[in-house]
Amino acid sequence: MLLAKSTPTAARLQDASSSSQCFAIKGDNPLIWPLLTLLQRSNRSWKVHHLAAALQEKGLMRALDTDPQKALFKQNFLLMNALFELQAMLLPGSYLQVRAMEIQIFRIPPSNLDSQLSQDDALRSYYQDWQHYDTCPDIIQEMLESFWQRYEDYIGTSHNALPKRQALEVFELPQDASDREIRKQWRKLALQWHPDRDGGDATQFKRVCEAWQTLRESR
Repeated sequence: MLLAKSTPTAARLQDASSSSQCFAIKGDNPLIWPLLTLLQRSNRSWKVHHLAAALQEKGLMRALDTDPQKALFKQNFLLMNALFELQAMLLPGSYLQVRAMEIQIFRIPPSNLDSQLSQDDALRSYYQDWQHYDTCPDIIQEMLESFWQRYEDYIGTSHNALPKRQALEVFELPQDASDREIRKQWRKLALQWHPDRDGGDATQFKRVCEAWQTLRESR
């Protein structure tokens, strides 16, 4: 079996993604996981507004502003933020091409991966900076929490919170694990068990999501 090699740019993106704090925003953009489902189940490329429509049909996105133009901007920001986060998480095993009108996962990264990633550096930096969302951190946090609750309802996780000690055991981490270690392990396990990935398991994925719910709230 050929193993994908990490390039310098890919390694930089993975490290930045796992350690970013989003100026006091806790946890991940919860749209990452339903987007992964949509992209993994289709061999075609998507447009960003088609992804938004698909999430709305599943009840996972709602209107984000009473002003239509602001609502469209916020919708696109959330989607692009999640897509660039997912791009970093999938490297180096596969490559998520993130362009507004051409979004697709390629199982084999291109030979010019560094060049492809570098072309999007400015756009990636913009969408990974929550200050560009044009609202305060508390409102962003509340919005992400509501998205997360919708996603948990959608996949059918239990609403009974796990004790922190048990949640860390699910994550296979020591009781004194740091926030960075917890977030890194969350992304690793969520990708490993996501039911639309090779070798994934819906039951294990739900269990990991339940543990993450506890651990992200305790951070």
